[in-house]
Amino acid sequence: MSIFKPGLFKGNVAIVTGGGTGIGRAITYELLTLGCKVVIASRNHEKLENCVKEFKDVGEISSIVCNIRKEDEVRNLVSQTLEKYGKLDFLVNNGGGQFLSPAADITLKGWNAVIETNLTGTFLLSKEAYNQWFHKNGGSIVNIIADMWRGFPMMSHTGAARHAVHNLTQSLAIEWAEKGVRVNSVAPGIIESPTAAANYKVDNVFKEVQQHMPSKRPGLPGEVASAVCFLLSPGASFISGTTLKVDCGSSLYTKLYWEINGKYS
Repeated sequence: MSIFKPGLFKGNVAIVTGGGTGIGRAITYELLTLGCKVVIASRNHEKLENCVKEFKDVGEISSIVCNIRKEDEVRNLVSQTLEKYGKLDFLVNNGGGQFLSPAADITLKGWNAVIETNLTGTFLLSKEAYNQWFHKNGGSIVNIIADMWRGFPMMSHTGAARHAVHNLTQSLAIEWAEKGVRVNSVAPGIIESPTAAANYKVDNVFKEVQQHMPSKRPGLPGEVASAVCFLLSPGASFISGTTLKVDCGSSLYTKLYWEINGKYS
């Protein structure tokens, strides 16, 4: 159940990339419970349809298959959303992907895939939403990044991409402020979900890591969703260009989660 007032986003329309699984799924659910119409997008049709079926009684939800690395598909996602609902209020750039690897072993193909998904996809969606709707009507964008403030050993590709999105957030916030467009980021720490576990590919990863966290527990997807909804809400109407860390202080903690050899400390 959301902590926010019921109907807070009644009449609003949102696109959530990666909205069918993990953190994106939690964001989708909370937006729906608050009255928002939500279009979820990803490359995986089956996961999208499963989410739509699961949430069809929660609120108005639809899905569009989209590879956010492809400009024509991104353009189609935004145009179809506008055609269906006649407006767009929120964009949540949650879609992304990465894999564990020492930097020396990452191929150019693997590097480009992660950069294009996490950085280029965020840029393309933001640009398309702005050009097709936000530049005349205003809107709010929230980008999901990561706890990469002290480097990201074993995931240098996504660390570089997410930090670039952090800077992109600031740049777009300045450029688009006079058009009534707010752009912010949310940086989750260690968040326990099946999607995250699949990324790490380490047995009992959350149990191993939480002992090194100040909170002694991982976060939950719903705790990230609440932060996103705050930044989309009227309560954040004069907040733009900021990054909200959802990590219970982990990014301030000196003990790293990773050993250089790729094993958890």
